[in-house]
Amino acid sequence: MSRIGKNPVEVPDGVEVLVSGQQVNVKGKLGELTDTLAPEVEITREANKIWVTPRDAEVRTRSMWGLGRTLIKNMVAGVSEGFSRKLEIVGVGYRAAVEGNVLTLQLGYSHDIQVMIPDDIKVTCERPTSIEITGPDKQKVGQLAADIRGLRKPEPYKGKGIKYEGEYIFRKEGKKK
Repeated sequence: MSRIGKNPVEVPDGVEVLVSGQQVNVKGKLGELTDTLAPEVEITREANKIWVTPRDAEVRTRSMWGLGRTLIKNMVAGVSEGFSRKLEIVGVGYRAAVEGNVLTLQLGYSHDIQVMIPDDIKVTCERPTSIEITGPDKQKVGQLAADIRGLRKPEPYKGKGIKYEGEYIFRKEGKKK
């Protein structure tokens, strides 16, 4: 029995959900998201609740049951509230700036790094050392944040690099004489 899958997804006011077979369309104030779920699960809608139920008792079906419910929940939350990820830049001379749909990063390399921002994601830099990524699709927001962090991962000796807000960097002791 899936502890996640057995709970329904609540649909808040202002969010429209259309279910046709395995296709789920969710429309809200922040945009529209579409996803196709695995054929092992069945999706039904009753009033303002969406239920995901397994078609049989196989191991993969039970896995897809919880996953399907979580994907629908993330789509509903994304179009109503949105998702956000914050990054911090640590290092002397390291900075970021947004110009149109391009994020320009200076990370100690001999050149600036240009990152294209997708249309449905918004990136802001309140300070030159902080980046905030927001959007309705949790997967795209997280992937863009991971791609930006991967350009200069934090190193363990001085902690320089790009890290998630609140991330703890395990520090190592340097060389001794």
